[in-house]
Amino acid sequence: MIKRLTRVGNSQALTIDKPILELLGMTADTQVEIQTNGHSLMLTPIKPQTDERRAAVRKAMEEANALLGPVLRELAK
Repeated sequence: MIKRLTRVGNSQALTIDKPILELLGMTADTQVEIQTNGHSLMLTPIKPQTDERRAAVRKAMEEANALLGPVLRELAK
């Protein structure tokens, strides 16, 4: 798909078609991370973490801390 930039005030904007937004699960409120290698752009939608995901990460951190905490404290001395 080829698109053109559109002037918006003193800036340029790129519109993203609805089917692409739906495919990526994006809305007008979705934050995106913009990366470049100097020749191209990559937009990555930032999806908010769910409570379930937060709980899984917290549990994994607690397990790692219980298993490795004493060793890491010794190494830090």
